[in-house]
Amino acid sequence: MSERDRAPLPHDFHPEVHEFTVTSEDVSHGADLNAAQVLTGKNISPHLRWEGFPEGTKSFAVTCFDPDAPTGSGFWHWVLFDLPVSVTELPAGAGTGDFPGLPEGAVHARNDYGTRDFGGAAPPRGERHRYVFTVYAVDREQLGPDEDSSPAVVGFHLRFHALGRAQLVAEYEAPAAR
Repeated sequence: MSERDRAPLPHDFHPEVHEFTVTSEDVSHGADLNAAQVLTGKNISPHLRWEGFPEGTKSFAVTCFDPDAPTGSGFWHWVLFDLPVSVTELPAGAGTGDFPGLPEGAVHARNDYGTRDFGGAAPPRGERHRYVFTVYAVDREQLGPDEDSSPAVVGFHLRFHALGRAQLVAEYEAPAAR
């Protein structure tokens, strides 16, 4: 699939906001995902650390989105918000299992698997998909939605309350059927 044929990234039609930096010990921008972030692998959320967010930030949100999913609307793998402004790093696994290192008050909304956690990459066999990990700097301590909200509702609120964004885009291709 050529770059021109790929679906737009989730922020291509949003207002421009301050760009800041997100890094990871587990995911590199432009590289392939590790088996740890694959649904049939270890299925654990990656380590993320961010800096350079704008003044006035009161909380953060973290998402993982696959714009290339064959759904017509992409696929949300992770929707986490209401992270306190004092939290600028999540350890690997913070979005999975017993949520180690996830601060009190953080909210997981449903992902498109229907669970309130991180769900790893699982593209159709032989397809190469992008996974967009985004950290949002938010202008309020509580974004507004609750854990029963859909990713679309959370995204709607983020569009109007994001002061800044940082993102890593990694890829993964499921092995072709034999």
